[in-house]
Amino acid sequence: MKRLQIGIESTKLANGLDVVVAPDATAPVVTVAVYYKIGFRLEPQGRSGFAHLFEHMMFQGSANAPKMQHIKLVNSSGGMLNGSTSYDVTNYYEAVPSNALERVLWLEADRMRALKVDDENLKNQRDVVKEEVRVNVMNQPYGGFPWLDMPPVAFRNWANAHNFYGDFADLDAADLADVQGFFKTYYVPNNAVLLILGDMKPEEGIALAKKHFGDIPAGAPPPFADPTEPEQTEERRGTVEEKFGTLPAIAVGYVLPKRRTADWCAMALLDQALHGGRAGRIHRELVQEKQIAVEAGGGIDDLFGYNGPSQMTTRIIHKPEYSSQAALEAFEAVIREVQQNGVSADELEQLKVKWRSDYYATLEGGRGGYMPKYGLMHLLACFTLFDHDPQLVNTILDGFLAVTREEILTVAKRYLRNEKRAIVFRTPVKTSAPSDKKEAA
Repeated sequence: MKRLQIGIESTKLANGLDVVVAPDATAPVVTVAVYYKIGFRLEPQGRSGFAHLFEHMMFQGSANAPKMQHIKLVNSSGGMLNGSTSYDVTNYYEAVPSNALERVLWLEADRMRALKVDDENLKNQRDVVKEEVRVNVMNQPYGGFPWLDMPPVAFRNWANAHNFYGDFADLDAADLADVQGFFKTYYVPNNAVLLILGDMKPEEGIALAKKHFGDIPAGAPPPFADPTEPEQTEERRGTVEEKFGTLPAIAVGYVLPKRRTADWCAMALLDQALHGGRAGRIHRELVQEKQIAVEAGGGIDDLFGYNGPSQMTTRIIHKPEYSSQAALEAFEAVIREVQQNGVSADELEQLKVKWRSDYYATLEGGRGGYMPKYGLMHLLACFTLFDHDPQLVNTILDGFLAVTREEILTVAKRYLRNEKRAIVFRTPVKTSAPSDKKEAA
């Protein structure tokens, strides 16, 4: 099979900024992004929520683009923009007609160079973040389940275990000096990668990057806490109240192998066998066949976007007439079966075809129906920041397509063990269930 050949050029500016360009003249559109190597996991202790707070602060104006001007200029160019915070990165991205490329680069450079950080912006964005948490998490059925519920149960290192939205006390305690210090520490060119994808020539993209970003001073190498976890040797359990939903829920998370190892590739295919939508074994067994659960899914979230400890997590919302133990035992039966028998040769071939198809779809795809090239942009950013090799986008598929049945059986036995898992029970405060619970058949 022919290997991918996505044309990519990259360079590192004198100030440490990585620049990656990927030309594509099929449509007169360019996507620009800046990824900073600062996410939930990397924020300093006592400053929980700062990574996400800064995602908001970056839209509050800069030295030469007052508040709302960045958004107005992109929208008036016929473009769209957004940003997001995850475990290890915070990103900002725009998709615009290609004749607006330089405008967007100027805007991104201006806020990297001189974000407007003042008391008014801090106060209003802190309030916005807190309201976002209340609306999207605290007052939603199963809000934050399991992605906020699981880390404090599963992990022992504060970097991985804390509330990523931020403790309100930490957010309230932040003053202007804290916020300015955070910006000067992490929002520096030597802690970022600039990506330009789409309708431009590589030499043009690199020249414009140098023109607008080249004179931004480098900062000191940012300090990062060590996110590694002590070896897990016992099952960990926790319980969370469910205030709005009436159905009980369970999340089970298993620790993943280290990034870019053979075990990591095998676990990715095993994850697909277990969680591959309605065809995945867990949904098929718990929802369709045993009819214990009304929802059963999950898996590895953003395999390539993690640069530290992470999990394969299953989310089960089960019928109230079944006990949590019955639902857990039904789940464990699926795990035992794959540990004993692995996958057949035919199933492995289907898994590889689906994996390759999904990878290609990611490279071609946007985000939420918009933002052209989002998938390719995200992979190039992560391969640059974490692996220092954007060309991996063309070669990383090889490791997954080389996985054997024996390797899948090995990782099932090695990683899907009770002492390597964490379980969160989400228990409804109010229930519509009868009191007598069924046990596993």
